[in-house]
Amino acid sequence: MDKPRRIASLIYPDVMSLDVTGPLQVFASANVERQRQGLPAAYEILVLGEQAGPVPTSAGLRIYADAAWRETPLSSLDTLLIPGGAGVTEQRRNTALLAWLHSAEREVRRLGSVCSGALLLAAAGVLDGRSATTHWADVDNLRECYPSVHVQGDRLHTYDPSRRDGDDHVFTSAGVTAGIDLALALVEADLGRPIALAVARRLVMFLKRPGGQAQFSTWLTPEPVRAPRLAALLEWIPANLGADLSLEALAEQACMSPRTLSRVFISELGLAPGRYVEKVRLEAARALLQDAQASIGTVARLCGFGHPENLRRTFHKHLSVSPQEYAERFGLLADA
Repeated sequence: MDKPRRIASLIYPDVMSLDVTGPLQVFASANVERQRQGLPAAYEILVLGEQAGPVPTSAGLRIYADAAWRETPLSSLDTLLIPGGAGVTEQRRNTALLAWLHSAEREVRRLGSVCSGALLLAAAGVLDGRSATTHWADVDNLRECYPSVHVQGDRLHTYDPSRRDGDDHVFTSAGVTAGIDLALALVEADLGRPIALAVARRLVMFLKRPGGQAQFSTWLTPEPVRAPRLAALLEWIPANLGADLSLEALAEQACMSPRTLSRVFISELGLAPGRYVEKVRLEAARALLQDAQASIGTVARLCGFGHPENLRRTFHKHLSVSPQEYAERFGLLADA
């Protein structure tokens, strides 16, 4: 390595501080690990703002911009990261910044986003025709506002140096700490697995975190106003998760034929009845495991899954983790 790769992060008012500092710390820690081995630093870190100087974040603290982005030659950057935060809404109207980001796609080796920073890349036209993810709370916004983007809502990040399941040039990451997952993947591609693993251990992180970001999101029951013909049934289902919730049973409860009920579900909720019931049961199981209110076997029975194996299959299907892994990560697992 002739000289350090320059890693830059954009900042702007009301940026999410962790979107900036989390990934940059990974690169800084990689430098430390190399220095422990008697090797030179691999990265030079740069923070770019509208102008040089302190920039307020959404947390109230300030991050110092080393230079103005408009005065920084894009050709001097190896990797440019675009963080998210409350300030994204205002920056999506910053035509000069969007033009600069559009140019960056042609100039830098790697252009990526953290969290809702994907909305800035999308607004700049950089994500057109590409796969992308973002924070789970912004997935629908990304999909609706930018239909030419192939949104993959359950990905932690879309970086893949092999290009088999992602991109090594333009990529995105999900909410907040997924930016750290992304940075670890970039370090692994640059410096190899041993250095990336050493950094992950130092930061007490997974090198590759199991599961997608669906395990961190909350699936909410639709408000009755969105599904007026189903309002009574949607209130009844969560209170009867252990009962027979087959299509026929639901149709009888709703005083509709099975065919009519299926049509109404698809029309008003965009889901088939069986799929809706599965998601409500899953959300109830998640809540019980998080609060350590019951063992996995009891949770399976109370939520209508019957056998724990059915619960396990459903968790893997939707969250890519087992119920036990979920409980260990988000709550205190009750004694079986």
